[in-house]
Amino acid sequence: MDKLIRGIRAVVAERLDPRHTAFAVADLLRADMPGPDLLTPEERRGRPDGYVSTVRHAEKDFSIVTVVWRPGHETVIHDHVAWCAFGVLSGNEHETLYRDMGDHLVEIGRADNPPGDVSGFAPPGDIHKVRNTSDEVGISFHVYGADLSAAGTSVRRVYDLPVLAPSPA
Repeated sequence: MDKLIRGIRAVVAERLDPRHTAFAVADLLRADMPGPDLLTPEERRGRPDGYVSTVRHAEKDFSIVTVVWRPGHETVIHDHVAWCAFGVLSGNEHETLYRDMGDHLVEIGRADNPPGDVSGFAPPGDIHKVRNTSDEVGISFHVYGADLSAAGTSVRRVYDLPVLAPSPA
């Protein structure tokens, strides 16, 4: 992981806007993403009570996190404190995207992220919910543009608003 950390530091040092930073770090992950052996066999099993997020590396400008999801585990609807690049090592991360309309959310898209998929995003416009829809334990690798050892979480806000279907065009 040392090579990846050096690469992320170099990208962050360029001081690109958050969206381009996320995309540049995603490119690094495509070229050099660690495998599931980064986790112990016990960590790769996950927990029955929900997904497990573990900070693997943190410094002032970014953090590296692994997330382990048993089948059916999902997040709440949320957004993030900073840009993120992620890669899926196993399982299938089904993502539902939303737009905040003030008093309700509207679903604006869905994506399936199978093993090998890598992507990046940056606030604003990053409201989503993620669920492992596969029959196997899912493992994903995330890089966030914040020191999560200090912040404690990548989540900026949890949304508890009604979700309405999008209007027909």
